[in-house]
Amino acid sequence: MRSSTISKSQRVYRACEATTRRNFTTGPASASRPAPTSRPACEQCLRQISNQRRPVRGIQSRFHSSSASSSTPASPTSAPKPQTHYELFPQTLPRGPPPSGPFKIDVRALRREFLQLQAKAHPDRHAHENKTRAEATSAYINEAFKTLSNPLLRAQYLLSLRGIDVAEDEALKVDDEALLGMVLEAREEIEEAEHEEELEPLRKTNEERIEMCERRLEAAFAEQEEGGLQKAKEEAVRLRYWVNIRESLDAWEKGKPVVLVH
Repeated sequence: MRSSTISKSQRVYRACEATTRRNFTTGPASASRPAPTSRPACEQCLRQISNQRRPVRGIQSRFHSSSASSSTPASPTSAPKPQTHYELFPQTLPRGPPPSGPFKIDVRALRREFLQLQAKAHPDRHAHENKTRAEATSAYINEAFKTLSNPLLRAQYLLSLRGIDVAEDEALKVDDEALLGMVLEAREEIEEAEHEEELEPLRKTNEERIEMCERRLEAAFAEQEEGGLQKAKEEAVRLRYWVNIRESLDAWEKGKPVVLVH
């Protein structure tokens, strides 16, 4: 009789213990689960949330060594990064940067691949101990997309890979008097306009100049000789002037002075 009583007590105890485990968790695993509330916890939902927060190895493998243990987060600073922004987008840019690949980029395709990468690398999809690494990865993907999707930034970036800083190097400023004359004339036209509609002809002309610069950059970066690099430098500086005019047109206000970035 005593034996059956003990057995019954054990069964009751085990049932209570199982119920407690379903509603409250302890130990290291509880850190990733929400604190107990008045509402009953759903184990299935918790498992789904936990699965969504697991690190996505696909994107991280582009930034971190595959030899590292999956249970030990790698440091973003110690892990290797792609050598160029182009390596981040193998679907859109399989041939890499010029001269192997083209200067012109399909920005729509680039954006689609960018969104796919960001969906995998978003910090909210990673466990707490991997968030810092995921944030660094996400920031790098953003920087790469912003650079490659903008023709001027792309040209400056490609030149920087060759050790040329077009954005900062004073020696690379254009001394073409004809070009500077057109730029100053455009600035005066913007400043003197009474209505924005008056600037439509200039806007159209300026867009044509930008397109011409981009075509010349395409040809210059495709050249293997040193002369192509020199042409690319000069064209990147010209493009910077016309992009500055475009920005001034977009930000036009009556009587507002135009500040040109040389």
